[in-house]
Amino acid sequence: MKVLIIEDEAPAARRLQLLLESYDPSIRVISVIDSIEDAVQWLKDFPHPELIFMDIMLADGQSFEIFEQVQVNVPIIFTTAYDEYAIRAFKVNSIDYLLKPIEPLLLESSLKKYKTLAPSPEKLKEVMESLLVTNYRNRQPQSEFKNRFLVKVGDKFIPVPISEVAYFSFEDKLTFLNTTAAKRYMLDHTLDELEKLIDPQLFFRLNRQYIVSFPAIKAVHNYFNGKLKVYVTPELSTGIVVSKDKSHYLKLWLNR
Repeated sequence: MKVLIIEDEAPAARRLQLLLESYDPSIRVISVIDSIEDAVQWLKDFPHPELIFMDIMLADGQSFEIFEQVQVNVPIIFTTAYDEYAIRAFKVNSIDYLLKPIEPLLLESSLKKYKTLAPSPEKLKEVMESLLVTNYRNRQPQSEFKNRFLVKVGDKFIPVPISEVAYFSFEDKLTFLNTTAAKRYMLDHTLDELEKLIDPQLFFRLNRQYIVSFPAIKAVHNYFNGKLKVYVTPELSTGIVVSKDKSHYLKLWLNR
């Protein structure tokens, strides 16, 4: 069986490859790819494998972005250190979802599931829906999200309540907290880190550059090719473009 690994952590990729070879010597890892950009190009240039192991958080973004740029009709086993992506993972060809570090017995279970389901699209769809429900029910809600940020301005510190945050932005390799009063403070966190610290009921990740709060969204307009453009307050010079794939989830989030 030909397997493709999409994983940006070299030790994790090596460990997964060893586990696969230990489970079944006939499994051949044909390539290990560490970024969205390279994965998209590889999937365009080469015949697709029989199975893909795909980390969700890659160096240049979430691997879900791959599906926006290239059609992938291959069963996928997602791997990640965080379980908050489980529901979205089961929307795209997923037959299982493994939390890192990957346990050998759980990997073996996933491979057996693949061998059982791969020949039957109907069974694959059925198990995806079942896993989606199971993961949703079993997810442990995060009890504590950040209520405030302590930002540094010169030689002093200023507390900013979460209610005063309009949006977070990533510009010139720096992360900023933008307040409802149009003030901007630099943060040490990345946007990926912030996603885990703030309440997803109140904030939404629009793209690689922006996480916005619900009150900050002033209007949402249709854009070309199924995309959306979001206008926020305090105003930006242009609207924030949301990809076609993420537009669906934004609409669901806004309509809760």
